[in-house]
Amino acid sequence: MLPCGPALSFIRCLVRKKNVSGESPEDSKLCRCLSTVDLIALGVGSTLGAGVYVLAGEVAKSDSGPSIVVSFLIAALASVMAGLCYAEFGARVPKTGSAYLYTYVTVGELWAFITGWNLILSYVIGTSSVARAWSGTFDELLGKQIGHFFKTYFRMNYSGLAEYPDFFAVFLILLLSGLLSFGVKESAWVNKIFTAINILVLLFVMISGFVKGDPDNWKISEEYLINYTGETENLSSYENVTSIYGSGGFMPYGFTGTLAGAATCFYAFVGFDCIATTGEEVKNPQKAIPIGIVVSLLVCFMAYFGVSAALTLMMPYYLLDEKSPLPVAFEYVGWGPAKYVVAVGSLCALSTSILGSIFPMPRVIYAMAKDGLLFTCLAQISSKTRTPLLATLSSGAVAAIMAFLFDLKALVDMMSIGTLLAYSLVATCVLILRYQPSLTYEQPKYSSEKAALAASEKEAAVSESQIRMIEETSFSLQALINPSSLPTEQTATTVNFLVGLLAFLVCGLSVLTTYGIHFIANLEPWSIGLLAVLVVSFIITILLIQRQPQNQQKVAFMVPLLPFLPSFSILVNIYLMVQLSTETWIRFSFWMALGFLIYFTYGIRHSLEGHRSNGDDDSCSENSGLQEKNPVEEVDEPENANENDQFLAHERTSEC
Repeated sequence: MLPCGPALSFIRCLVRKKNVSGESPEDSKLCRCLSTVDLIALGVGSTLGAGVYVLAGEVAKSDSGPSIVVSFLIAALASVMAGLCYAEFGARVPKTGSAYLYTYVTVGELWAFITGWNLILSYVIGTSSVARAWSGTFDELLGKQIGHFFKTYFRMNYSGLAEYPDFFAVFLILLLSGLLSFGVKESAWVNKIFTAINILVLLFVMISGFVKGDPDNWKISEEYLINYTGETENLSSYENVTSIYGSGGFMPYGFTGTLAGAATCFYAFVGFDCIATTGEEVKNPQKAIPIGIVVSLLVCFMAYFGVSAALTLMMPYYLLDEKSPLPVAFEYVGWGPAKYVVAVGSLCALSTSILGSIFPMPRVIYAMAKDGLLFTCLAQISSKTRTPLLATLSSGAVAAIMAFLFDLKALVDMMSIGTLLAYSLVATCVLILRYQPSLTYEQPKYSSEKAALAASEKEAAVSESQIRMIEETSFSLQALINPSSLPTEQTATTVNFLVGLLAFLVCGLSVLTTYGIHFIANLEPWSIGLLAVLVVSFIITILLIQRQPQNQQKVAFMVPLLPFLPSFSILVNIYLMVQLSTETWIRFSFWMALGFLIYFTYGIRHSLEGHRSNGDDDSCSENSGLQEKNPVEEVDEPENANENDQFLAHERTSEC
C-alpha cells in the first residue's frame, strides 16, 4: 500500500465507489411486486403527460409546422440513446437509486451525490409544477371560479410567490403521497387506470384527426401565407411582404426549424428514468427494466407522432392555438363537444405525471440515506407497506409547500439540468464500465471446486494488476492504437482518460456552437478553425475508445453501437444543458451550494462505504465499486456465487 497524505486521502474519499458485489435480492426491504406491465404503465404515464395535449401545437406553430412529426422522431432517437444506457444499467445493477446508484458504482461518491441531489430537485419541482397545472386545468373546466375566489380573498402580492396559494394542488400532492405510502401495488393499479384512459383519449384524437384531416394542410403554398400575413397585419399592399409563418409546405421553417422543434420535443420524452428506481420492487428486474424503458419510449413516440400528425392535418399549422390546440382544432372541424373528452384525458395525463414524479423521488432519497449520504432516518421502511414511508411523506410535504406558495415558472428550467446531467452521467458510466477488465458483481455458474479455483486465480490476477499499475509509469502510443485483445487495468485507465477528454470536447463544442454561432455563420477564421479542431478531436477520441478491448461478460441487455451511441447521447445532453439561461444556472448554483453543505458536513463522514473500508489499511478505497470485495466476501465467494447467480438468472422475489 502506498502512503498518502491528508489531501490525497480526502480526494480518494470523494471518488470511492459503491460495492454491490455481495448484495442479493433478499437484502432489499422493499416490496418486490411490480410486473413488466406495471413498469411500462409507469414509464408511459410519467413521460406522456399533459405535454402531448399542448406541446404539439406550440412547436408546430412556431418552429416546425407539419414537420413536427420529424421533430418528434429526432427527439425520440436522442431519448432512446439515453434510454438504452439506463436499460443496460438496469440489467447490470438491479437496485434502487437510478442514475445516482449507477454513478456511485462507476464514477464515485461525489458525482453520485451531485446526481442524486439534482434528481431530487427535478422530482420536487416536477411534482409541484404539474400539480399546479392540474389545478389550473380543473379550474378552466369550472370557468376559473376557483382562481377568482382565491385571488379575491387570499391574494399574495410578493415577488417570487404565486398569485394566490394553491390549496387544490397541495391536497392533490398529499393525496397521491398518501397513496404511495399505502403501498406500491395499489399505486401501480391507479397509475394503470389513469394511463389507460389517457391512451384511449389519444387514440380518439388520432382517429378523429385522420378522419377529419385534410392532407392539403401539409401543402400550404408560400403565396397563400404571404396573403394571409398581409391580411392579419392589415397591409394595403402585399408587395415585398414576407410571411411570418415560413415558406409553406411540409417544412415551412426549413430543416433548422425542424431541429429547433426537436430540441423542444426532447423534453417531452423525459420521465422514463423513473422506471430505473424500481430495481428492488419489480419481479425479475434485469429483464423487466430494459423492456419497460424501451417499450414505454416506443409507445410515447407513437402517441406524440400520431397526435401531432392528426393535429396538423385537422387544422393549418399557422392557425393552431399554442395553449389549447386540441380543443380549438376540434372546434375548427365542427366537433366542439370533443373538447370535454380531451379535458378528461388531460387530467388523467397530469395525474400520471404527478405519480411519475412522486414515485421515484422518495426512492432516490431512500437510496442516498441508506448509503449514509443523507440523513439515515429517511431510509426507514414501513413494516406494513414495505415502502420508504418517511422519505415519501417528507418529500411530498416539501413538494406541497412549493406548490402552495411559489411561482414555479422560473424554476421549471432547473428540472432540465438535473435530468440532462443524469442522462449524461449514465451514458458516461456505460462507456467506462464496458471497458473494465472485470465486472465481478455478476458471477457465472461454477461448481464449488471451480469457484474456489477461479476465486484464487482472480485474487492473484487482481494482485498482479495492482502491481503493474504501480510499476508501469510509461505510456506508449502503440498501446493506445493497438491495445491488447483483452481489457486490462492499463486499457481501462486509457478509456477513463479518453472519456474525460470526450466530455471536455463536448463542452467546448456546445459552448462554441451556442455562443459563437454568429461568428461561425460569418465564417470567422478563428471560429471555423476551432470548430474543425473540436470536431476532429471528438471523432478521433471516439475512434480511440472504440479501439480498446471491451469486457466480454454478457447481461440481459447491452447498449449496441458502443462507443458511438453513448458518446452522441452525451453530446446531445450537454448541448441542451448549455442552451439553458444564465439565471437558471445561478439558481442551480444555490441549490448545489446547499447540497455540498450537507455532503461535506454530514454525508462524507457518515458514508456507508467509508465505514465499510475502515477495517482496511486504506480508509478510502479507490477500486471500482463493481470490483472491490472485502476479505470476508472473498473467502465466501464460492457460496455467494450460486446465490447471486440465481438472482441474476432466475426470478426470485420477496412478495408482500
